[in-house]
Amino acid sequence: MLLTISLVLENKPGALMRVTGVLSQRGYNIESLTVARTLDPAVSRMTIMVEVDSALRQQVIKQINKPVNVLHAADLTDSPKVLRELLLVRVRTALESRPAVLKEAEIFGGRVVDSSTEGFAIEVTGAPEKLNEFVEVMGSYGEIDVTRSGAVAITLDARKLKLQPPVPTRTGVKPEETDG
Repeated sequence: MLLTISLVLENKPGALMRVTGVLSQRGYNIESLTVARTLDPAVSRMTIMVEVDSALRQQVIKQINKPVNVLHAADLTDSPKVLRELLLVRVRTALESRPAVLKEAEIFGGRVVDSSTEGFAIEVTGAPEKLNEFVEVMGSYGEIDVTRSGAVAITLDARKLKLQPPVPTRTGVKPEETDG
């Protein structure tokens, strides 16, 4: 089964290597990996998609939580989430097919990011299944070249957000000066 793992980790040299090392040492193949800084420059968020036997899901999450730089790892596979990927496709097509290519791109929510006498470069974001379908459709119009980002995911589960209620303050009074 394809496991979707979301990690929060320290933004330090070697952190990515430690996490991927845990997976490669156990023989798991990473299907997709994306990582970038969060609003806090000391912390990064990583999304990994890895093929894992369903019986080993919990064990994999426990193993990924062990490296020193990992602050939190969660299995988002069955959780409510938004999961997106970016696709760039270059389509070389005959002049008479170009209006149809543009219409297909519009249907899939894509946008042309470059145009030349040979064809188009189109950007599309969405669920991996949608992007697979778009690649298939574009392939019917001519020669294509495809580049995909890894998947990024964020949970929609309010319990995992750990939101704190706002601390009430009186105007002009610092929170530490209040009685309550």
